[in-house]
Amino acid sequence: MARHLVTYCVVHQPRRLLLPAQVIPSGTKPKDMAPYLFDEAMNRRYFEKVARWCYYPATEMFQSLLDADFKLGLGFSVSFLEQLRRWDRRLSNRFRRLVAHPNCELVGVEPYHSFAFAIDIDLFQKEMARGKAYAEEFFQKQIQITDTTEMSMNNEVYFALQQAGYQGAVMDGRPWVMEWREPTHLYTYAGRQLKLLTRHYELSDDVGYRFSNRKWSGYPLKADTYARHLAEAAGEFVFIGWDYETFGEHHNVDTGIFSFMSHLGTELKKNGVQCLLPSEAVARFADQPHDLPLPPFGTTWAGSGGMEFFLGNSAQQAIFRLMHSVLNKAKLTGNPALLDLALWLLQSDNLHLIQWAGRSGSEAEVSAYFTPDEWWGLGGDRILFEQQNVYKNFLHAMDGYA
Repeated sequence: MARHLVTYCVVHQPRRLLLPAQVIPSGTKPKDMAPYLFDEAMNRRYFEKVARWCYYPATEMFQSLLDADFKLGLGFSVSFLEQLRRWDRRLSNRFRRLVAHPNCELVGVEPYHSFAFAIDIDLFQKEMARGKAYAEEFFQKQIQITDTTEMSMNNEVYFALQQAGYQGAVMDGRPWVMEWREPTHLYTYAGRQLKLLTRHYELSDDVGYRFSNRKWSGYPLKADTYARHLAEAAGEFVFIGWDYETFGEHHNVDTGIFSFMSHLGTELKKNGVQCLLPSEAVARFADQPHDLPLPPFGTTWAGSGGMEFFLGNSAQQAIFRLMHSVLNKAKLTGNPALLDLALWLLQSDNLHLIQWAGRSGSEAEVSAYFTPDEWWGLGGDRILFEQQNVYKNFLHAMDGYA
């Protein structure tokens, strides 16, 4: 019986590309190239929409839950924090107040949610350190536990994080990685120091994805039922991971998601479940960690849990190849501004948003849901064509600086 619950949410907004692609005029200075690559007007519209329906009410909800002894790990991408700084000072103060709560723990996140981990492991280490420093400065709170990009984890990512000195890292507990093991224990790899919190993807997705699905056999999910399921899980603790946007964006207020959460803390207490922060779980169960062999192939919490969600079609593979090209070219220039733009173009969202190409089914529907509504007027094939052109145009614009 699991008598402890660890809950983690990640807050992220991508820097969406400007489509149709714009040619960057010859001689444009690096500091002036961003408006040709990114649709900041669209980004602001989406930010303000999600802030209204999710960020404000969800932050108020979690503030009340933390006051009632619920505990929360919370991670923020720099991509989100930069938009927060630019567009909503009031919301920024709300998040700072939430993170300052003693029942909230700040968790590290890859700054842009980039695919640097799959391209350059040294760069990945540097980016993780940069994201950690940025979030710690923003919230004035230290980070001990880290996420990556979309909870990506494999053998070399584990060692990169171990060298960085984190106490623990999070990953998705998919059956193809866990095999016969339950995700309800604390793990480590080959006796190394870095501990692993493995997300219980089924119980997480009951809320994160299935909560408002009227065709789901578990609908409607009530707080007492969910608390009982958590308590009945075999192991020491259940680690739950959600997108912050679950609350009010993926499931709107009419679904009852906020009411469900407001009752969850009480129902957990009735079932004898104690909430822990991620670092508290690591400290409590560190003396008897279980061993988890980590594969060379990456696991993620997206889709079916493997890298094929991001690299499973030819359009994604083309963008991934272009990610290599713009990063390598930016390195050749030695220009920090160009390297930063290349890192923005490595955002995993640019692969996530075209998972639907040539596919059907629930994963393609999720990908299509996140693809900006404004893009669909171009048609599917044109979206893929213009997205590639953004990278090609930036690649050529760096000619004068290489």
